[in-house]
Amino acid sequence: MNGVIHSLARFFLGVSFRVWALLGVILSVVVMALVLYFEHGMGMKPCPLCVLQRMGLIAAGIVALLAMIHNPSFWGRRLYTLIAMVPTVAGIGVAGRHVWLQNLPKDRVPECGPGYDFIMETFPVLDAMKIIFNGSGECAETNWQLLGLSMPGWALVVFAGMLLAQLYLLIAGPAVGSKA
Repeated sequence: MNGVIHSLARFFLGVSFRVWALLGVILSVVVMALVLYFEHGMGMKPCPLCVLQRMGLIAAGIVALLAMIHNPSFWGRRLYTLIAMVPTVAGIGVAGRHVWLQNLPKDRVPECGPGYDFIMETFPVLDAMKIIFNGSGECAETNWQLLGLSMPGWALVVFAGMLLAQLYLLIAGPAVGSKA
């Protein structure tokens, strides 16, 4: 068992920061391709919380893309990682709230509200965010599941995995890209 852990540590430490950033870009692109397929190919319209989760994923992917292109040194790597953690943590919060709404008893689910575009065009930003985070009946619907998890559940898993990788990059810091 100790040999397996040592081998995994050597592998992860041997992966360069640029490759970690590329993996973040690939993850973001693949997940966005999947959700766009569900929206346009299967006709599943996103609720306001889904839209916010997409924004978090796109923002984290853009930071990863910029980090991959720039390939900064030690402090730049830390800065990019910290910046990417902001939309990732926000995504965890939104996905967690979404999962919570989906698991409410039917009599506690809020009424359906207007769509994301209408909310953002009609209300001031802070009021719009309050309305969106309160959720609505459409956010509580579960239209699809895989292995017992809904889309927001899988979004939570993806964001949590991204956060773990980002924490690893912060902790491993100077050792990333070198053999143990």
